[in-house]
Amino acid sequence: MNISTRDKVNDFLSDIQSISSEQFDLLIAIRDIFIRSNEELVEDIKYGGLVFNVSDALIGGIYSYKKHVSIEFSNGADFIDNDSILEGGGKKRRHLQIYENDDIVQKNVEYFVSQAVNN
Repeated sequence: MNISTRDKVNDFLSDIQSISSEQFDLLIAIRDIFIRSNEELVEDIKYGGLVFNVSDALIGGIYSYKKHVSIEFSNGADFIDNDSILEGGGKKRRHLQIYENDDIVQKNVEYFVSQAVNN
């Protein structure tokens, strides 16, 4: 696990790990995809989850729930999603619900993160 330069991010990750090792493993795998996708990415804690900003613009976040991890994309409605994998019907935001490690590949998380950080 990459240690964050922000104490509140490290505290958040430690809290998740102490509550659920399964949720922690999913969150770390998804976080690593975000971190690898853009070296200018800045992570923070907001709205009860781990959020990511590029050039001071919120691009998305990861939120841990009892039975799944949700990946939220701020401008997900603008993404190319030919297989209609993204969920949600708001004007801008879309999300993916991740229940297990296989979902990360099956739901094309890297593809959507790439769109989020490069839009």
